[in-house]
Amino acid sequence: MKPRVLAGLIGAGIQASRTPALHEQEGDAQGLRYLYRLIDLEALRLDSHALPDLLRAAEQMHFTGLNITYPCKQAILPLLDELSDEAKGIGAVNTVVFKDGKRIGHNTDCLGFGEGFRRNFNDVPRQRVVQMGAGGAGAAVAHALLAEGVEQLNIFDVDITRARELVDNLAQHFGVGRAQVGGHLANAMAEAQGLVNTTPMGMAKLPGTPVPAALLHAGLWVAEIVYFPLETQLLRDARALGCRTLDGGNMAVFQAVKAFELFSGEAADADRMLAHFQSMNTSL
Repeated sequence: MKPRVLAGLIGAGIQASRTPALHEQEGDAQGLRYLYRLIDLEALRLDSHALPDLLRAAEQMHFTGLNITYPCKQAILPLLDELSDEAKGIGAVNTVVFKDGKRIGHNTDCLGFGEGFRRNFNDVPRQRVVQMGAGGAGAAVAHALLAEGVEQLNIFDVDITRARELVDNLAQHFGVGRAQVGGHLANAMAEAQGLVNTTPMGMAKLPGTPVPAALLHAGLWVAEIVYFPLETQLLRDARALGCRTLDGGNMAVFQAVKAFELFSGEAADADRMLAHFQSMNTSL
């Protein structure tokens, strides 16, 4: 008999998330009883300090697992019993599976971004890349970028300590010198071939752009992880200059593919999930 799945997403300001529909539709296509619920900290007037209670409640209600998003991907680490190799290496978790009385943390963001990058940007130059953001998603994306052959990654974050910690983490996995804390954004952008935004800047609830349009140039490729809206201000600015762009829908879909497999034990159809995501956005 196929498994029943009860999953959810914990994060702040997630009412517009496409993740529940992505999971449930794929579950329907496979004949699974698959329910996916939003646990929105903002709507519940909670913050990441509520994580211990929310995890306990999810276990008591027999959830199969949870996805974790901003701002909880690192705050959840001390509350877990085990980490996958990916999650341990990256230092952030976006998927928790409840199994045999244990909370097991995984990271599917790295795989998700990497898959989207390979499908769309396989031929881009990658000697020098600027990354905005060093949080939980930023850590996963930085690992993916270096794994995809980026030679020099300049990481900028409003929290300089967080940026340093990520650079130190990357040095342990990829060698010293391939990632560094960004210093002067204008100079780094002038030399960059690629730009990736891993901050929440550009979301519907946090409009704006992490990089002034004046610092973009036509030879740049630009990738985004924000997917609501699908076309952020950053992508609009980049497209106006003729830059190649990659929207955040790619990471959203491909991380969901792996999370679906972790929750259900069944292989997901990545192309079907991508087509469903695209249909949701064209119907807006």
